[in-house]
Amino acid sequence: MDLGELTKLAVKAAVEAGELIRSYQDREVEVLHKEGGDTYASQVVTEVDRKAQDAILRVLQPCCEALDLAVLTEESEDDRSRFEKDYFWCIDPMDGTLPFIRREPGYSVSIGLVAHDGSPQIGVVYDPVHDVLWQATKGQGVRRNGEPWTLDSTGNELTFTYDRSFTDRPEREFVLRELEGYAQSLGLKGLVATQFGGAVINACHALEAAPGCHFKFAKPQEGGGSLWDYAATACLYEEAGAVVSDVHGEPLELNRPDSTFMNHRGAVYATDVYLAQRIRQILAPAE
Repeated sequence: MDLGELTKLAVKAAVEAGELIRSYQDREVEVLHKEGGDTYASQVVTEVDRKAQDAILRVLQPCCEALDLAVLTEESEDDRSRFEKDYFWCIDPMDGTLPFIRREPGYSVSIGLVAHDGSPQIGVVYDPVHDVLWQATKGQGVRRNGEPWTLDSTGNELTFTYDRSFTDRPEREFVLRELEGYAQSLGLKGLVATQFGGAVINACHALEAAPGCHFKFAKPQEGGGSLWDYAATACLYEEAGAVVSDVHGEPLELNRPDSTFMNHRGAVYATDVYLAQRIRQILAPAE
């Protein structure tokens, strides 16, 4: 397979879906509810999510047929064909539906190609609000808006992007205090903690505002984001030379057989290995 050519298709699909989403951003849309995780954000869906998915599949379907690729996408039932094929597209047509409904930034299109063993091969993220396109191809690095991009960790603050559920966690103050202490130990000015949007945009912002991090706690109940929330950004981080893992330091299980949720082992995104290690230490008491 030519991963470069497939990346071009994923970019085309993401941009077309993003343009469709942008055409609805100032219009009233019907908000529906679906089976999902344990938060309101994971249970809302709009007609725009589904139209964006249709736009993506129109672009990718021919290559799926030609190359025998499976598809896993948020707004369709998992047909489990991803266990029978060598690769599958892992698609979130609009990550961050809640910010979209509220007419706030923080939503994006996310398309990843994942191998049968769960390793990310392609990652494309398009932010239609700011017209920013991230793309990564295994072994070929990262591009931002078509230009080669390299990680710059010379910022003077530590950036921590978190999701909405973090504000209600009992560990919130402990985590913020520990991250602040780590930032000071590095001689940084301090910690900037922000709820930037959906999981995809949160990960991208942490990468761009290095040193930065984004993470999800492991938890017993279903939730914690799904495969399609992490597939594309996992590829971005790996190709940038950053760190993406579960809370134990193992690779994300991006082709998990028993569920599409990632709550079982959480997720850690960090722009360097030492920050990732510190985050795992901080999260350990919560396991």
